[in-house]
Amino acid sequence: MSELAINSTKLSLFPFHQYWWAYGIFSFIIILLLVLDLGVFHRRSHEVRFREALCWSIFWVMLAICFGVVLYFFTLSELSNKAQFSFNEIQAAAHAKKVFIDYITGLLLEKSLSVDNLFVFLVIFNYFKIPRSYQHNVLFYGILGAFIFRGIFIGLGSALLVYPFVMVLFGLFLIFTGLKMFFANDETLNPDDSWVLGQLKKYLPLSTDLQKKKYFVRIDGKLHITPLFLALIFLELSDVLFAVDSVPAIFAITNEPLVVFTSNIFAILGLRSMYFMLSGILDKFRFLKYGLGIVLIFIGVKMAFLHNTPNGELISNTLSLSIIGGIIFLSIFLSFVVPEKSEEIQK
Repeated sequence: MSELAINSTKLSLFPFHQYWWAYGIFSFIIILLLVLDLGVFHRRSHEVRFREALCWSIFWVMLAICFGVVLYFFTLSELSNKAQFSFNEIQAAAHAKKVFIDYITGLLLEKSLSVDNLFVFLVIFNYFKIPRSYQHNVLFYGILGAFIFRGIFIGLGSALLVYPFVMVLFGLFLIFTGLKMFFANDETLNPDDSWVLGQLKKYLPLSTDLQKKKYFVRIDGKLHITPLFLALIFLELSDVLFAVDSVPAIFAITNEPLVVFTSNIFAILGLRSMYFMLSGILDKFRFLKYGLGIVLIFIGVKMAFLHNTPNGELISNTLSLSIIGGIIFLSIFLSFVVPEKSEEIQK
């Protein structure tokens, strides 16, 4: 089997019905880490400072990279030892490397797209006046919900992408999203305009009591929701909206549901620490949305028009990783180097 044939393999190496135990073990470990995070390391409510957030961000990134190494050797072992794959040692090593690069690319892409989530987090917490000491608790449950919703989205995407026209539709959608992100004016999220908030306030009485991190309180025997619950609902809704963009984008990189699932989950696990680390300088990333728009257009074109074509194979996984990483790095670099117009005028 040639390297070209390896790269164009459509067959899922780790289908859920055969590797359900791998998905299960991974999910169990992630849930255990989340429980330890909330129940041990963040049992007491406190304001997460920059240094603590930086340490946790490094921890989650290093853990994600270590898992990528484990995934490489796991793939190599499965391809080398199971006759159904018909790979020799050289081909198995090449494909294991491809799986690792796909995982890192998906992780980088999802991390970058998640920056938009951070802007939404900031707006939601400010709107509902959630103290910084309680924000970590809300984000914990938000990430837990995202874990479930991302699993559902990835499962649906894996089932739909067996049809070639769905791949084209997803690619066109990513191109449209990229153009919209590139040309759209900056708009501030206003929960007041949300139909969901209106319905919640209409049917569930609201209490402004934020004591003891409670999401529900009883007042005169009647159950009331608190701003913590409203903030959590909006966090979950925002993640569902962002998943519509990010999940198809990762499927444009790899057909492996296990790679999509694990890279996606590890990316969102670090969202909390990234939020607390960057919340004070989010407005400095002025050009990042343009970079992400270009990345989505690039991935959409590759997904809709170049997938499984000779021209598409010319854009290797390593080259895709380099292009995506380069665009994101350049947009961040320009955000800090190019002065804002107001600064130029003052000078």
